[in-house]
Amino acid sequence: MKTKIFAALIGIALVTAGCVSTVSDTKTMGVPLVRDSVQGRYQRPLDDVYRASVTVVNNNGVVTTEFIPHDTTNAVRSLMGKLNQGKIWVRVEAVDPQTPITEVTVQVRTHYGGADLDAAHELEKEIALQLAR
Repeated sequence: MKTKIFAALIGIALVTAGCVSTVSDTKTMGVPLVRDSVQGRYQRPLDDVYRASVTVVNNNGVVTTEFIPHDTTNAVRSLMGKLNQGKIWVRVEAVDPQTPITEVTVQVRTHYGGADLDAAHELEKEIALQLAR
């Protein structure tokens, strides 16, 4: 009986854990099918929004990687960072280069792969406040 219960727990763990896609087009360990990202649109140029994103992530944690995703144009920039043992991914994309509308997507996962929607929402708000300065 104990063996069956243990096997069932292992099966549940394997089903719930897995790889999830990040907003920067990479993969990470995590619990799938959970909302973990927040989006915001601003009427500002891509460079301004990206600088504000880097500043906010550095104020709350540390930026580990900045890059332009390999399958996109220069109208998309991404960064990864760490926040209280968790991971942050930020994607900044120019929606319409003619009118400077830029979309930022913030994704936060905990150390164990769970979603941290509150932290993602807080960081997205801080980016908006940084742009207002």
